[in-house]
Amino acid sequence: MPRYKLIIEYDGTAYNGFQAQPDQPTVQGALEAAILAFSGEQVRIAAAGRTDTGVHATAQVIHADLERDWSVDTVLNAMNAHLVKQDVCVLSAEPAPDPEWHARFSATGRGYLYRILNRRPQPVLERDRVWHVKKTLDAEAMHHAAQVLVGLHDFTTFRDVGCQSKSPVKTLDVARVSRFGEEVHLVFQARSFLHRQVRSMAGTLVEVGLGRWTAHDVKAALEAKDRARCGPVAPSAGLYLSGVRYD
Repeated sequence: MPRYKLIIEYDGTAYNGFQAQPDQPTVQGALEAAILAFSGEQVRIAAAGRTDTGVHATAQVIHADLERDWSVDTVLNAMNAHLVKQDVCVLSAEPAPDPEWHARFSATGRGYLYRILNRRPQPVLERDRVWHVKKTLDAEAMHHAAQVLVGLHDFTTFRDVGCQSKSPVKTLDVARVSRFGEEVHLVFQARSFLHRQVRSMAGTLVEVGLGRWTAHDVKAALEAKDRARCGPVAPSAGLYLSGVRYD
């Protein structure tokens, strides 16, 4: 069966997360329905990551196994034709690098972007796509504090209580905070992340930006290995799966 690698973009606002669920609108459900509509095949796709309700993606990666050897242009165009009423589109399609290649298990890195609109007026054009923080954030202080999180750590403090990962130990490769005009962007890169780890780290770093926490406080929270020591969890609206690496 030919395996196709697809890069997907979506606005997660209207979906109950990525993973298919009975009687709930999901990104996976929309994609599998599009495949069924053009190919007549009912398939189960695999994704590089399962994003939560309201989380977006600019470069999610999935794979699909189809019985017929369709051209990649046909897969791309036919799926998008059946996704026109959805907040999902296929950006690119290509044959999988090899038969054993897997969208999730072959991934060696994932990147997330968290967007904060940092101004007093509320968002209108970017509503549900940013976290609106009215008070001025100190992005430089946030970046300094974020470096405490880089490296190999037990991230229990920043792990959701419902996380199903076998271990809270992860290596965070990149944590970067930058200001771009009215927006503050937080970039995180790692091989993999715990459930809601990025939103937990983002919310904690905003406390630093507001002057309520220091880098020392972030370090103490991390070392406490206690979920109760985490700052507020950032809302899902500002979070984007921005890239997946395959070495």
